[in-house]
Amino acid sequence: MSRYRQGPIDFSGLKTVGLAERGGKVKAADFATPHTRGSGLGAWLDSLPRVLAANSFRAVADRVYEARAAGRAIVWGMGGHVIKCGLAPVLLDLMRRGFATGFAVNGSAAIHDFEIALAGHTSEDVEAALPDGRFGSAEETGREMNRAIKGGVSEGLGMGEALGRWLELCAAPAYAASSLLLGAYRNSTPVTVHVAIGTDTPHTHPAADGAAIGAATHLDFRLLCSILAELDGGGVYLNVGSAVVLPEVFLKALSAVRNLGRPLAGFTTVNFDFLQHYRPRVNVVERPHAASGGQGYAITGHHELMIPLLAAALIERGE
Repeated sequence: MSRYRQGPIDFSGLKTVGLAERGGKVKAADFATPHTRGSGLGAWLDSLPRVLAANSFRAVADRVYEARAAGRAIVWGMGGHVIKCGLAPVLLDLMRRGFATGFAVNGSAAIHDFEIALAGHTSEDVEAALPDGRFGSAEETGREMNRAIKGGVSEGLGMGEALGRWLELCAAPAYAASSLLLGAYRNSTPVTVHVAIGTDTPHTHPAADGAAIGAATHLDFRLLCSILAELDGGGVYLNVGSAVVLPEVFLKALSAVRNLGRPLAGFTTVNFDFLQHYRPRVNVVERPHAASGGQGYAITGHHELMIPLLAAALIERGE
């Protein structure tokens, strides 16, 4: 016999409800359908279950497509890993098709792209180079990027445009087509670069000029504000692989635009990353839409898979 004072509750009087009356949030009609060989990516996308992330992915593709049709801004904010994954050609193709009207990148994305344009490779072995201080000491990267920035500032250019213009002169012909900075510059599509002094390897080069770096990235911040103002009424901002810098930059730019009396509502934001971090979630997906009528989405997955999938889904919908 049990020593406990309480005994198990009696369920005999518990009220039940019919399954049909209760209903359910998940329905057989929403289930996935098997893929048919040769049916194409559009059919594959339609075959996904109509729940959770699959619904979000389809919604993001729809909002980007609709933004292009409406002539609204489609702005891609990106961290360095997106460039290291080899996605610049995909992004440039989307740009030429009208699915990217501007790019905002952090310093590491600019560095990786610049090195690809110069030498066809990037991303040094940090563990091997750090013990003797060789990490971040690439001569051409530091010298040419700092020359480009100083020259650009003297002519009133932001960092992104200055780097793209410089690559027009010094990019290796074999690798020029792989550079987002150069391809966007040739297409007159704005690229803004947002850096914090000390976060990027060119800042340790003897040619680094803090005043020029600061002026160039501040000009790009102001330019980004102008670009984001065109999100109003149906634009899309995608944060891809930046966990701290760009979510913070985006939120401040958003506030500045609204502070200046520009309407900025009814747009879509998306965070693509293989981990969902705090700042992208609150600064990109949630906070921008407080009382604004917009919508934010979080899509989890590796950039080298998710961005080509999104690009293919957009292309499959046709011109």
